[in-house]
Amino acid sequence: MTQPDTLAASPHAQPPTTRTVAPVLTALAVALASALVLTLAGCASTQGIAPTAKKLDPATLGLAGTAPTPEPAPRLDAQWWRSFGDDTLTGLVDQALAGSPNLKVAQARLQRAQAGADVVRSADWPQLNAGFDAQRQHYTANGLVPPPIAGTMRETGTLQATASWEIDFFGRNRAALDAAVGAQRAAEADAQAARVLLASNVARSYLQLARLVEQREVAQASLQQRDSVLSLIRQRVDAGLDTKVELRQGEGALPETRAQLEALDEQITLTRHALAALTVQPPNALDALTPRLATLKAQPLPGAVPADLLGRRADISAARWRVEAATGDVKAARAQFYPNVNLTAFVGFSSIGLDRLLKSSSEQFGAGPAIRLPIFDAGRLRANLRGKSADLDAAVESYNATLVDAVRDVADQIASLQSITRQQTEQAAAREAAESAYDIAVQRYKAGLGTYLVVLNAESGVLAQRRAAADLQARALDTQVALIRSLGGGYANDTTAAAHTVAGH
Repeated sequence: MTQPDTLAASPHAQPPTTRTVAPVLTALAVALASALVLTLAGCASTQGIAPTAKKLDPATLGLAGTAPTPEPAPRLDAQWWRSFGDDTLTGLVDQALAGSPNLKVAQARLQRAQAGADVVRSADWPQLNAGFDAQRQHYTANGLVPPPIAGTMRETGTLQATASWEIDFFGRNRAALDAAVGAQRAAEADAQAARVLLASNVARSYLQLARLVEQREVAQASLQQRDSVLSLIRQRVDAGLDTKVELRQGEGALPETRAQLEALDEQITLTRHALAALTVQPPNALDALTPRLATLKAQPLPGAVPADLLGRRADISAARWRVEAATGDVKAARAQFYPNVNLTAFVGFSSIGLDRLLKSSSEQFGAGPAIRLPIFDAGRLRANLRGKSADLDAAVESYNATLVDAVRDVADQIASLQSITRQQTEQAAAREAAESAYDIAVQRYKAGLGTYLVVLNAESGVLAQRRAAADLQARALDTQVALIRSLGGGYANDTTAAAHTVAGH
């Protein structure tokens, strides 16, 4: 008996004609109609499941919505630290931005989100795959395969191309893409927020170091001053004008000042280490760094919360995009209640005996719809929708909290900056009075008209005012940096590009 060429080489294997295609189209139409009927019958219902959280109206917080104000506050430069006019600060910030591991982590998260959006975007396009399978098999003599193949050892092979296309009738893929793009845009804003935070941390650490250096200079001047007064006390004791009490008081003031110097040296060293870590350098790389507050230029900043704050801050933008992503997730979860329609087709060769695989009689092909409709899933889809709705509520409330905190943050920094300016005016007058009182006390002590206790009290007042002056100057600059950060640090929210990204799938 002559063996058949292949299992596929049967009288029923005909080339695709109008007669074979028409039944497929008819079956597809019938299947879609049936799916629609079953869907309308409500086999799985979304009733009673919906998010409840609402976004805050920015106008209630004194902010504009999406429309700009007639005269919005000027926007910050993305490299705002250069405007302080300190080349050393500029170099440190640039070095931190170039090498920070935290920024690289944020960039990696952004790339992961972009890849996720691309994966979801690909679901809207047809998929084409090809495969080749070959094996050697012994066929049972007591099975479904008839003789002469039954009971023999044969090679089998399949060479086939398969195409499939999921038709997004109910918007599930579109909703999933909206969610993925929202996550991508949130990751972009997070990366920008990390950049702004790092730059502000470097600048504030630099200002903190400058403040400590100024404080040390005040303490060093105090040590020299007290040493000079101690020499005067010894002269007066030798002349019989003072007693051992004044001498011991003068001697005791020196160790106290040296202890203050040592404490300041410790803080300076630790601040240098922190600044070196921010700029990805060894701990001792900045041991010679001694910044001065006088070299830093003050920045012109707004005196009120800008009405267009929504578009200035990366954290607000990220929170808003997370709301968009969560909204897409809810839509996608809701679309899972509807039928899933796939069109599939395949063409290739299959045979028993690899020598016959590529013969025309080994051809096989087919096409048809694949429709899946949830009818009973023990509440899985409803539970998933409830979870996504809860995620959306959480994202909305997180956005609201970020918005409230942002407005408070800016208002606090502006209020502090205005208060510091007034404090500096009053402190300058107090310092002038303290310096004058100290000079008078020293002159009276030299003339024998006053006691050393009066000199010590006057000196304490002078030192306190000098430290206060350095602190207020440093606080003014530090608050300016904090205000720049709270105003977004030059972040630009490109909502137009985001809309194009969503629409370009």
